[in-house]
Amino acid sequence: MDYIVHILILVAIYSLLVVSLDLALGHTGLVSVAHAAFYGLGAYTSSLLAVRFGVTFGVGILAGMLVAALASFLLSMPSLRLHEDYFMIASFGFQMIVFNIFNNWTELTHGPLGIPGIPPPRILGWKIDSPLEFLLFACFFASLAYFLIIRLTKSPFGRVLHAIREDEIFAQALGKNTLRFKMIAFAISAALAALAGSVYAYYVSFIDPTSFTIMESILIMSMVIIGGAGGPWGPLIGAAMLVMLPEELRFMGFSSSIAANLRQILYGSLLVIMVIFRPRGMAGRFGFGR
Repeated sequence: MDYIVHILILVAIYSLLVVSLDLALGHTGLVSVAHAAFYGLGAYTSSLLAVRFGVTFGVGILAGMLVAALASFLLSMPSLRLHEDYFMIASFGFQMIVFNIFNNWTELTHGPLGIPGIPPPRILGWKIDSPLEFLLFACFFASLAYFLIIRLTKSPFGRVLHAIREDEIFAQALGKNTLRFKMIAFAISAALAALAGSVYAYYVSFIDPTSFTIMESILIMSMVIIGGAGGPWGPLIGAAMLVMLPEELRFMGFSSSIAANLRQILYGSLLVIMVIFRPRGMAGRFGFGR
């Protein structure tokens, strides 16, 4: 039972991550491979504040979201003037910089040793320390992010993002400040990724840099593409598929080293198949075929 609850908690956390990336990648057309960096910034900020200063859970989450949003502006202000592949390259560089900060700034992050002893969250005196309680806790934040993105993308703001995705020059011709809209969307996406990072850190009670690598960014992007970008259910389907499907390998008798390699092959194969034969993913609104 605890194993099933653990998988469902991971599905909730990744759903939050995928929904947040879908705002930038699916609705706005910003191909970023830096999402694990914002995920890590949220995790490290809230963890350091909790472990070193005893900061409460709510304040730690808000601080992590603020740090990630500010970091997104540092990336987006110079690089969102670039387009498509060039922005992706800039986001790749940012991802590597943040990962190396996590890994090498040992005085702050303890480097590869990580940060242990992250206390369980408390809400109004309620200590969340059982798996089932944490499942409800993670689902609450995933649902909150999901409905926020739904409302946002159906608003006039969201319609401008869709116009930017389809034809940015046309959106500029209509008098829209596309750079500002892209920066705001990217900041919201980064802040929600940081929220997922904080939830993850409080759940596992230990974090280290290996959870926030470029491969994690690619995994999150794969979930968006396979599930389907821009659709109401696409990101949730992608998160559930790529979290639960590889778990089947555990029951086939493979060693952990072989299962890890097969998992990467499975991710890559699904991604190639979807891009070639179903560019809109399982339940997406926007495709990646062009």
